[in-house]
Amino acid sequence: MSHRIASLAAPLLTLKAPLLATVATFALFGGAVAVLTLTGEAPRHLTEARGEVSSMARTAENSHDDASHGVRGDDLSHDGEDGITFVEDEPGADVQLTGAPAGFDEEVFVAAPSAEEADHAQVSQIAANEPEPANPDALQPAPISGLSEPGPGGPLPVVGGHGERVSREYARPFHGDPASPTLAIVIGGMGLNPQVTQAAINDLPPEVALSFASSSDNLQTWIDRARAAGHEVLLEAPMEPYDYPNNDPGPYTLLADGTPSENTRRLLWVMSRATGYYGITNYLGARFSASEGALTHVLEDLEKRGVAFLHDGAGRRNTIDSAARSAGVEYAIADRILDENPTPDAIDNHLLALEALALQNGSAIGSGFAFPATVDQVQRWAEGLDLRGYQLAPPSAVMARRRLEARLLAEAQAAEPDVSVTYHGTINTGGDHGSESGDNDAEDTHTADAGDH
Repeated sequence: MSHRIASLAAPLLTLKAPLLATVATFALFGGAVAVLTLTGEAPRHLTEARGEVSSMARTAENSHDDASHGVRGDDLSHDGEDGITFVEDEPGADVQLTGAPAGFDEEVFVAAPSAEEADHAQVSQIAANEPEPANPDALQPAPISGLSEPGPGGPLPVVGGHGERVSREYARPFHGDPASPTLAIVIGGMGLNPQVTQAAINDLPPEVALSFASSSDNLQTWIDRARAAGHEVLLEAPMEPYDYPNNDPGPYTLLADGTPSENTRRLLWVMSRATGYYGITNYLGARFSASEGALTHVLEDLEKRGVAFLHDGAGRRNTIDSAARSAGVEYAIADRILDENPTPDAIDNHLLALEALALQNGSAIGSGFAFPATVDQVQRWAEGLDLRGYQLAPPSAVMARRRLEARLLAEAQAAEPDVSVTYHGTINTGGDHGSESGDNDAEDTHTADAGDH
């Protein structure tokens, strides 16, 4: 009996697994429907391709075109409802896609930039369109109208119609504290070594003056760069040394035994090499500066053209001072050569000595050459100068200060002999005419070097 029941139940046991799978499937589907019903979220409709691809009714007229485009001549007339259909209205017409959601575009999709990327692009565009900010230290571009005339090699400086002088118009403006010890530095030999010249223009404070060799290449370009960085400029006139011509300063050297007309011709050629300088300085010239007659004639030529003269200090100071006073030129003599020994320690010692002279006399001028060590040491020295109680000024400002002090001293001594004068007013230079410095007065063209104060 039991064997009979087992034989009848065997088929039912064979169907057990499929029945369980079917029940489980319906249970899962019912659960999904219940979840959707409870959340209220409609199922998403995805575009799908159903049915078959069909074309318009084929005719003999377009069968050739279909063949040329690779379309087979099989029966493609079955359209699936809501399916994707490619419809070609005319031969050569664009294929159109139907049955896709609204807004679908068959062109390549490009993602919109993020907000951060859009801001960065906007900033970059603004930076590209905006000009570079102007350098507040930049001096007025040269030439200034009315201060030059044609010369043998270019523009020659002249005194303007209203008494304007290049010694003031091309100088760097300075409004300093007359009670502070004032220091000025001029670095010569610029234009001979492009790397050192560019480093001096870029790295040195704008108050440091740069003097350029008249024989250097691209002279006007270098002067323009220096003025754009705020440096006032001097031009170097080659002058005869004692061992000339073995030591030759260059073409158009001013000669101690040269005739006045020949030295004037050479000087005018040098001065017409460029424009934008406020004064002339010597390049070598120990023998020439010892010849008072030759030096006086050259300084008279400078005074006629409104050009200042700054001597680097390597010469007979008494002779230079006497010639400058006779010529009536605006001038000064540097108090210390910084780099006769161009080592960092030696340069630092000379800079310290220059500070002592400024404390003693109120001002001091140092001169140096375009040695890399000179540029580096002056740059480092100038960084903490104001913290040590000194002010750095362009040489033209110290020259103006000394002219004023000399004039006040002369006036005081004329009234009461043996009276010394210390000036405590405001000193304004650099084209600021009519100031207390009295630069417009003809008698205010004389000065004494620091040792006279």
